[in-house]
Amino acid sequence: MLDGLLRDVRGFMFDVDGTLAHRGPDGRAHPQPGAVDVLEKIRASGRPLAVFTNGSHVTSEAMAKALREDGIPVQDEEMLTPVESAITYIRRRYPDRPALMFAHDVIRARMVAAGIPQAEGEEAGVVFVAHIDEADLKDMERAARAITRGAPLLTGSYARGYAGANGIIFSRGAMVTAGIAKVTGVRPRIVGKPSRAAVEEVGKRLGLPTEHIAVIGDDAGMDIALGRMGGSKTVLVRSGISGTIDLDKLPERHRPDAVIDGVAELLEVL
Repeated sequence: MLDGLLRDVRGFMFDVDGTLAHRGPDGRAHPQPGAVDVLEKIRASGRPLAVFTNGSHVTSEAMAKALREDGIPVQDEEMLTPVESAITYIRRRYPDRPALMFAHDVIRARMVAAGIPQAEGEEAGVVFVAHIDEADLKDMERAARAITRGAPLLTGSYARGYAGANGIIFSRGAMVTAGIAKVTGVRPRIVGKPSRAAVEEVGKRLGLPTEHIAVIGDDAGMDIALGRMGGSKTVLVRSGISGTIDLDKLPERHRPDAVIDGVAELLEVL
């Protein structure tokens, strides 16, 4: 089934946590069996790959470096996060609007350097929530007032969390987003996985129509949904957050084309 599914695939997108790696209690990424060999075999074939994580606490370059230090050979140009897709989305849809950013300083600096002005007072034209360790209630209220005046509420991820060493690691960005969404009655727009913004970012990074890409991940509601949005081939990996999920109970838009226990199973068909 995998052989026929991936035969004409020209590029690959992988999730990180639960797919290529598992996080230990120390936060370090431990490669899944076969993960390194899979990445190296794809590169040797001349096909491009991207690694997309919904983590947005550091820059993509810093994230790629950390993965390399943990033994997963991801290059800077192969790494994607919601920050990249948010920058592209905001610059295209809301050029020159000052953004109120719930993000670490390094992420705010990255977005400002990319041409997105930072809102200093009450003039926010966009609200963007990335990963954040702490949120000031006054800033959340300021965001809510901006949204009631018409600013969109964008979030890198609205999922509950991701696979960790001892179960789910809850998303603080989703917590902040949910709080703002509750008081404003506005539905957040996701710009990470799964979203059209992320689909476009993956296609742009790989230089391919997304119909020719395979998306491999452990989360049916994020990774598989992203692939389905772009018409990509989708492979659900049972090694992460969707390990025991009943596929028959998934909505059609979250159902994968194939299911494997771990990425090592890809080696036979690449």
